[in-house]
Amino acid sequence: MAFRERHCPPLSERMECLIPPPEGYRIPVRWPRSRDECWYRNVPYDWINSEKANQRWMQKKGEKFIFPGGGTMFPNGVGEYLDQMEKLIPGMKDGSVRTALDTGCGVASWGGALLDRGILTMSLAPRDNHEAQVQFALERGIPAILGVIATQRLPFPAAAFDIAHCSRCLIPWTDHGGVNLLEVDRVLRPGGFWVLSGPPVNYQVHWKGWESTEEKQRADLEKIQDLLHRMCYKRYAMKGDIAVWQKPIDDTCYNERSEETEPPICDDSIDPDAAWYVPMRPCIAKLTASFSRIGVGQTPKWPERLNDAPERSNMFSGGSAGAFRQDARLWGNILRQYKALLPDLGSSKIRNVMDMNTKYGGFASALINDPVWVMNVVSSYAVNSLGTVYDRGLIGTINDWCEPFSTYPRTYDLLHVEGLFNAESHRCEMKIVLLEMDRILRPEGYVILRDASYFVHNAQSLGKSMRWKCEKHDVEMPLTENEQLLICQKTFWRSSQEL
Repeated sequence: MAFRERHCPPLSERMECLIPPPEGYRIPVRWPRSRDECWYRNVPYDWINSEKANQRWMQKKGEKFIFPGGGTMFPNGVGEYLDQMEKLIPGMKDGSVRTALDTGCGVASWGGALLDRGILTMSLAPRDNHEAQVQFALERGIPAILGVIATQRLPFPAAAFDIAHCSRCLIPWTDHGGVNLLEVDRVLRPGGFWVLSGPPVNYQVHWKGWESTEEKQRADLEKIQDLLHRMCYKRYAMKGDIAVWQKPIDDTCYNERSEETEPPICDDSIDPDAAWYVPMRPCIAKLTASFSRIGVGQTPKWPERLNDAPERSNMFSGGSAGAFRQDARLWGNILRQYKALLPDLGSSKIRNVMDMNTKYGGFASALINDPVWVMNVVSSYAVNSLGTVYDRGLIGTINDWCEPFSTYPRTYDLLHVEGLFNAESHRCEMKIVLLEMDRILRPEGYVILRDASYFVHNAQSLGKSMRWKCEKHDVEMPLTENEQLLICQKTFWRSSQEL
């Protein structure tokens, strides 16, 4: 599956151009209706609709796609499926489980339905024969990112998610020394849950429909169970089509394993949090420090964990519990100025938000009561504070802004960028970054940029050439010296061929 991973062209082949919307594109349906419907012309791909019609992933009706909440393993609807899962995992109902990873997410109906249950999901899928799974998810207003478990680590820190889910994602979990499952283990918090439905779970009932044999499916399930046992997981529950295993909460089992047990514990040469073009390895990546409040059931429950200073806030350069609390207070005040200058912030016009250069996730935390979700991005060249963001019950990813972001065009309503150019202009040309921002920004979407006045002035000039409407403002609460604020709106223009 390496061919489905990120592959960026060399600089000589990089295109420096604006990407027009497709013919017939319309401003997306507003949240929360967007969870159930989107304009066909915005994501004009029929493969899922035609090939998965009996599974109720989506249906084309007139000018729209409708999302009835079905899936391969939940044709009766995702609500019933989640009700069954909550009976097996009570922590999904009491705030113990907050962050989730859905590998092979389809159109993200599982993650979308969990939003009403207080669980925030990072839906993950590659661009494959399903064409535009992640694009459908983002068009619906559901958190998602392009990605695949193949040869490189996922762009998430260790111990990020409370639960990881695979519903007929068909990932070969035990191949190559179990490296795929070991990568899920790396990003799963101690005491976290791994949920598997579909092959080979409940093979006794389904094996004929899987075009397989009962013996093969039984052997596959036994291999998975054996690997999980050697990884110190315990079977938590198994009923019907759903199986749940739990990661150990501490190192007791690891310390009791014999030295010959496979997979081995990783050596200390690669940081378990390192996640940007880092090869996966068939070993158990333990945390490098001892924590008492990082495991599921140890971390404060949601929503208390949002404002509780995580242990990891002290673990990176410049980080501390005091700085964390100061950051939280500061962003609450900053947001008030943003909303005064940008009244659409807090309305249904803005749903998908990205904070392109965060540290603690303060901007996302300040927006927690608004009808938005925030993709928190930590630069691959900055201190890796993303673990702290996840500890708060928020989600995010690593990215190098000298390269494109792993998403489709026109997938975000608001991009917030603070201090990025001051920190990284020596590496990344501003024009390249702004073109990428334009690519992923929806027509009539917004940019809030705060940086040194020199960069704000240059961004305003480049924005004008990209058909943005920009206004410069003074900063009421500057974070750095000589800081200014720029608010831009991308105009809705069409290519000359369509006019």
